[in-house]
Amino acid sequence: MKLAILDTSVYITHGEHKLSDVVLTALRRAYVVRHSAVVLSELRRGTSTNAGRRWVAELARAATAIWAPAAADWWDAGRLVQQFGDARHWNTSKRRDFQNDAFIALTAKRHGATVVTADRADFELLGSALHIQVRFV
Repeated sequence: MKLAILDTSVYITHGEHKLSDVVLTALRRAYVVRHSAVVLSELRRGTSTNAGRRWVAELARAATAIWAPAAADWWDAGRLVQQFGDARHWNTSKRRDFQNDAFIALTAKRHGATVVTADRADFELLGSALHIQVRFV
């Protein structure tokens, strides 16, 4: 079965009830989902309620495999941020956010996984540059 990493945007979109359980069930049927350490960190950082904190903690505990960026991914992410950021005149904040997306994409590439995301703009760039599969929800 194919492997996938769900981007932070999928969890946020689902939490805002814009992504149905039917879509998530279909994703789980199509892929073996692995969790990204970057995504878990972003979710934890952005959670401001006790219920949200419990949900993120449970998600992390339930993860059967958590994939993290490798040392080489840091170097490659810097190149991608520089390349796209310079070409598009991104500010520091946008570059920092894009770096996390680059980590997710590079991790997926290393494992031969598809990135599932609602963030079309960033992952169209990354998918094309890294020749990885990206599925938009």
